Amino acid sequence: MRILRATIVACLVASISAVPAAAYPAAPASAPAATPSAASAATATPLLVDVRAFRRSTYDRVVWEFRGGLPTTRFARYVPELLADGSGEPVRIAGDAILQLTMFQANAHDDNGSTAQRRLVLGGGNVIEVVQSGDFEATVSYGVGLARRQSFRLFTLRSPDRVVLDVRKNYRQATRSVTFLNEKRFVDNTPPFTQRVNRRVPAASPARAVLHQLFAGPRPSERRRDLRTVRSEATGFTTLTISASKVARVRLKGGCDSGGSTFTVANLIVPTLKQFSSVRWVKIYDPQGHTEQPTGRRDSIPTCLEP
Repeated sequence: MRILRATIVACLVASISAVPAAAYPAAPASAPAATPSAASAATATPLLVDVRAFRRSTYDRVVWEFRGGLPTTRFARYVPELLADGSGEPVRIAGDAILQLTMFQANAHDDNGSTAQRRLVLGGGNVIEVVQSGDFEATVSYGVGLARRQSFRLFTLRSPDRVVLDVRKNYRQATRSVTFLNEKRFVDNTPPFTQRVNRRVPAASPARAVLHQLFAGPRPSERRRDLRTVRSEATGFTTLTISASKVARVRLKGGCDSGGSTFTVANLIVPTLKQFSSVRWVKIYDPQGHTEQPTGRRDSIPTCLEP
C-alpha cells in the first residue's frame, strides 16, 4: 500500500505544470516541492501550526507553517469538487475553481485537537477562502477556492518551515461590494441590519465573483466588527444568469431552509446583485429549480426561504 501511494504521488507531482519563475518574486531558501526535508527524517511528524493568506498586486499567497520540519511530499492540483479525505463527502468552499493541496507525513492536530485554522477567508482578487479537507493518517489536505483558474507555484521556505502557494491573478480587476449581516444591529433591532464591504474581483465576471465572496463570508477583521454571512443551509450557487430585461436568476445548491427566520440569504443576495446597473430584479431558486414568481419583472424567492 505504501509503495502504491508513493507511485501515485510521484505521478501527480510530475503532472503539475510549473510556472516561469519570473512570474513571481524570488523565493529565498526555497526547497523543491517533492524533496524530503532533513527534519522529516526525525521520528516526530511535522505539525501544522498556522495558516495565513496575503493579497498582492499580481498574485495571492497562502502559507502553511509547520513545527518539526516539513511534510515529506507536497503537491497541488485543480479538482472539480473538494471532497473530505476518508468520507469522500463534499466540503463547502466558495469559488469558480478549486486548487487542492495535499501534504504527506504531516498532522494538523495533537492530543488537544486541531492545531491550525480549518477555514480561512482571504477575500482576495483570486483566492477567496482556504478550507481544510483532510487530516487523516498523517496526510493533511486543504482546498483553495478561487475566483478564476490561474497558474500557480508551490514551494517551501525555512525558519520557520513553511509550504507556500502563490496563485496568479493576471486579469483586470474591479472593486465591487458584498452585503453582509451586522449581527449586533440585528440582535439589538437597530436598522439597517446589513453592511457593505468592498472586494477586488475579476472585472469580466464581477457578479459571480461577489456571490462567491458572499458565500465565503467576512474576513477575520470584518467578523470582529460583527459582520456575518447567512447561508440558509445553501452551500453556494450553481448558476447565475442576467437577462437583457435586467432580471438576475440565481440557483442555490446544497440546501435551502429559512429556519423560521425573517432574515435569510435572500436579504444578502438581492442587494449584492442590485449594485449592478444590469440588474433590477432578482429571482432566487432553490436547489431543485423552484421559485415563487418565476416570470415577470419582480423579485422572487423560493418557498424554503419564507419564515
